[in-house]
Amino acid sequence: MTLMLFVKGLVLGVAIAAPLGPIGLLCINRTLERGFWAGVAGGLGTALADATYAMLAAAGFAAFAATLATLSVPLGLIGGLFMLWLGWRGLRPTPTATAVEVGSRGLARMVAATFLLTMGNPTTILSFAAIFAGLGLAAIGDRMNTAIVVAGVFLGSLAWWFALSGGVAFARAKLPERFAAWTSRFSGLILIGFGVAALASAGADLIRR
Repeated sequence: MTLMLFVKGLVLGVAIAAPLGPIGLLCINRTLERGFWAGVAGGLGTALADATYAMLAAAGFAAFAATLATLSVPLGLIGGLFMLWLGWRGLRPTPTATAVEVGSRGLARMVAATFLLTMGNPTTILSFAAIFAGLGLAAIGDRMNTAIVVAGVFLGSLAWWFALSGGVAFARAKLPERFAAWTSRFSGLILIGFGVAALASAGADLIRR
């Protein structure tokens, strides 16, 4: 039973992290610009946010829904504005022949940024609720079992970001120097699109209230 819960948590963590969205684009971009550990730092922030949502969902969908209803609009507005800012920055890349080294402070900022961005992403919230229910993990009840599932979600999500960042870092050496700059511009446009969609969704929710 314990092993099965952990495996389900791992599956959920990978399933949530794997689809390419704004976080994936951001981590790819940071890996190309600043190297493997910058991409992993972004993934760590996302994995922490995924574990937070797993903890809320495991406490019961009633509490999860109440928390979501309270925070969805402000998180959507903040996340949308943040994605617009990241997208604007992505449109103005600084191409370099090699990845720029990033210090511990820069990595910590990357973790914080992706944590907040993931927490404010409506798509992540809805996907989490749907897959959590599909795997039969709603309202686990027992604290130990809850901790096991949350740990599985965290490790599964983080493992995906390690794999993605490692693959991008490996491929970067075989790509033209301008590839990182063009990828940055492309991901910037996509992030702006995600930001506009998040703001529109949060605005519509605010009007309905």
